[in-house]
Amino acid sequence: MTTKAVLFHEVGGPEVLTVEEVALPAPGPGEVLVRVEAIGLNRAEALFRSGTYYYPATLPGSRLGYEAAGVVEAVGAGVTGYAPGDPVMAAANFDFGTHGVYAERVVLPEEYLVARPEGVDAVTAAAVWLTYSTAYGGMVLTGGLGAGDHVVITGASSGVGTAAIQVALRVGAVPVATTRGEDKRKRLLELGAARVITTDTEDVVDEVRRITGGAGADLAFDAIGGPGFARLGEALRPGGTAVLYGWLDPRPAALSMNWPQTVHTYANGALVRTGEGRRRVAGFIGAGLRDGSLAPVIAETFDGLERITDAHRLMESNVHLGKIVVRVGG
Repeated sequence: MTTKAVLFHEVGGPEVLTVEEVALPAPGPGEVLVRVEAIGLNRAEALFRSGTYYYPATLPGSRLGYEAAGVVEAVGAGVTGYAPGDPVMAAANFDFGTHGVYAERVVLPEEYLVARPEGVDAVTAAAVWLTYSTAYGGMVLTGGLGAGDHVVITGASSGVGTAAIQVALRVGAVPVATTRGEDKRKRLLELGAARVITTDTEDVVDEVRRITGGAGADLAFDAIGGPGFARLGEALRPGGTAVLYGWLDPRPAALSMNWPQTVHTYANGALVRTGEGRRRVAGFIGAGLRDGSLAPVIAETFDGLERITDAHRLMESNVHLGKIVVRVGG
């Protein structure tokens, strides 16, 4: 049996991605065969494809993709959590060079899946898991964000950034969003950001101090790192917390001398690799989807695996707001 999948044989831009027919084994013990209905794109995949992720692709013939929603078609011996017909999502807790979900069908170990929340369509499901688990795990479980806290969310127009605004609101916190220019300010305010700081024209420290009456923010949730990380530290209250979950600026991160403060680096995989972590995240996301407090922002939806190059080009343009999703046939 075979399936169509996206591969790349050299690192580079979106043009290195190809759709090819690859072997599809029957699910072995502990494995599940999933028909993929939709794929959610993530910045990590562009970094991996270009050779700048924290682990390298095994070339030629690397797979790609962390996040997908689909339906179980078959299960291997010993699988008890899923049966054919069950709607599921990929849990993004694997090496996507080996198990990448950019495909029409994939075989994954049972622990690499979570149940899709009841009544949630495939496009929505493909956009929720990684963004909301990162925001919830980074801000709430790691950073201790709670009701009344001010949190500075950098790169707020990204999939994780828009999810972080909603997660902050759901726990009663006050989200302060940062974005480079004015073009996304209105939409971020509509999503619930209490304030938006445009970093091209406004100083983060001055604005956060003004917003908080001089006290400083309780938490900074940062996707960027680099020398600018120190400025976020300056915007914190004494004893505040900074959580660095991404490294979009590859230069060394600098620390603020605004002590004391707590600095965490956050890797989402550490949370969702455990059954207990997946249970907690699934409970939080499912409850939020049911009550409407969590609703993923979909920037654009492309139809068909052959549009994956276009989807990656849009992701790298940085003009979108929210998640990019690719619907998959088959």
